[in-house]
Amino acid sequence: MIRKEDIATIGQFAKPHGIKGELTFVTNYNGLFEDADDPYVVCEMDGIWVPFFVESFRSKSTSSLLVKLEGVNDETTAKKFTNRMVYYPADLLPEDDGNESWTRFIGYMLTDKVLGEIGTVADVDESTANIVFRVDDQGKERLIPMAEEMICSIDEQGKRMIVSLPEGILDLN
Repeated sequence: MIRKEDIATIGQFAKPHGIKGELTFVTNYNGLFEDADDPYVVCEMDGIWVPFFVESFRSKSTSSLLVKLEGVNDETTAKKFTNRMVYYPADLLPEDDGNESWTRFIGYMLTDKVLGEIGTVADVDESTANIVFRVDDQGKERLIPMAEEMICSIDEQGKRMIVSLPEGILDLN
């Protein structure tokens, strides 16, 4: 059985590519499948963590791959994966090379030293030099620019990040 604590977010399926079941996979881990004997990814389907074996993959850009999953052979089936988060066994991820993706913090509770709990990191925008966390604050989306200097501590086990946000940053949302 796959458990949430045994997997890590590696990206997201964007949309089908073509009509033969190929998917656009947005990720910062482009070399991840190259050394794996039987590569697979994990997606949450109806509340259950389900593994999907990678039949083939090829680079599309520096931040995306075209991936063909076993059993996904047409556009209709591929559409079921649109906008799904993609996970990979945490113990199989490459060692941190100093350029680790901020997306690993998706699902973490963001807590400010002064203000307390802000919300859960729902998504991370790494498309520009300025990293932005999309935080779910009880149904309200907050956009919070993030930098390493703002991080006070990270609790990997408890999936919590303690930060020191600049005064007034939450008033901008």
